[in-house]
Amino acid sequence: MPAPVRAGLIGFGTIGTGVVKVLRAHRAEIARRAGRPIDVVAIADLDTTTDRGIPAAPARLTNDANSVIEDPDIPIVIELIGGYEPARRFILAAIRAGKDVVTANKALLAVHGEEIVAAAEKHGVRLAFEASVGGGIPILRTLKEGLAGDRTVAVYGIVNGTCNHILTTMTREGRGFADVLAEAQRLGLAEADPSTDIDGIDSAHKLTLLTTLAFGVLPRFEHVPTEGIRHVEAVDIAFARELGYTIKLLAIARDGRDAVEAHVRPTMIPNGHLLADVGGNFNAIFVRGAALGPTMYYGQGAGALPTATAVIADLIAAARDRAVGAGVRVPPWGVPQRTLRRLPIRPLAALEGEYYLRVMALDRPGVLARIAGILGKCDISIASVIQKERRAGTTVPIVLRTHHAREPNLARALKAIGGLSVVRGRPVSIRIEEQLG
Repeated sequence: MPAPVRAGLIGFGTIGTGVVKVLRAHRAEIARRAGRPIDVVAIADLDTTTDRGIPAAPARLTNDANSVIEDPDIPIVIELIGGYEPARRFILAAIRAGKDVVTANKALLAVHGEEIVAAAEKHGVRLAFEASVGGGIPILRTLKEGLAGDRTVAVYGIVNGTCNHILTTMTREGRGFADVLAEAQRLGLAEADPSTDIDGIDSAHKLTLLTTLAFGVLPRFEHVPTEGIRHVEAVDIAFARELGYTIKLLAIARDGRDAVEAHVRPTMIPNGHLLADVGGNFNAIFVRGAALGPTMYYGQGAGALPTATAVIADLIAAARDRAVGAGVRVPPWGVPQRTLRRLPIRPLAALEGEYYLRVMALDRPGVLARIAGILGKCDISIASVIQKERRAGTTVPIVLRTHHAREPNLARALKAIGGLSVVRGRPVSIRIEEQLG
């Protein structure tokens, strides 16, 4: 058996611990597949005293990440600390030192990916990041290699396990958002500060990477329209069910000639669609190809061991490539960065679709007519209306489904409706996606 591939790990938290556990537990199988064993020989983390449930030894444990990066006997560096800095600095230093880099850092790549990939291409090293989207689901390698013979035209993803757990629980148990979120935090399924998840930011990071790999474009993360799930209430989920839909936080990307469509928002999906049945903290990415048609990739989207499998798959690929000695076989984006199209993201003002609207209003004669009048003036036609609860003088939900409407018209209508004296609170709108393939 050839000598082991020696890797250095920066970040010994949940995912880093999972990587070490799986590498050791599956050492023989990994060696068979990679052609040689893969050993983590050095681990850097600011916390060198906490018991992780698995010893760092025989790996060297240090709080000095630079000592790992600068070690001439370590050809592969794994970055699992997350965030922008110092992760960006460590990755760039490793690349300049001629190391291959494996990371799960979707936020860093979504914001600084162009800079990091340019450095990797300049220095002729591998940059792999399968674990950055979908946890253990091999979606990025699928887009780069498995679907390379087709033209991907659309991607729809449930890519945040926290949000999907919350919405699934609300759907199954009829509970409110705040109650389910608090429970998820107690169970460790949501962070103490859940903003990155529930405000859609994590999903937007992942969608930025999916858009690049699917369409060969280089979008800017800050231009991705993003909306979270804070405003989704149990009553909306109940009305969605009555209308034949399930609400999911959906990351949507569609290719285009002059611009790409990419946005994250709560979306009503037809109950018969595969994505509607993705429950709990599972992720799923639905891909439509011009020749292949629809395919879907489903599995655990987070967690130490599922994410570790994706990190280790990248390690095995790097070990195989190094054994062949043929340089970088597949560029980080699947194609050289210089060949990517620099298309803008289509602004929301250019989009149109069907919408669910909920207005909480006093139950008085003429209220529905006033709302309908505003919608008509904004060039929005009503497909159906639901108004069940009738208690004179009380606040009741008025639910409307629109035909296709333009986003700017919808925004103008909702502002006017929200300004009516009979309306309580902000009107809620949720996009309906009928044509998901």
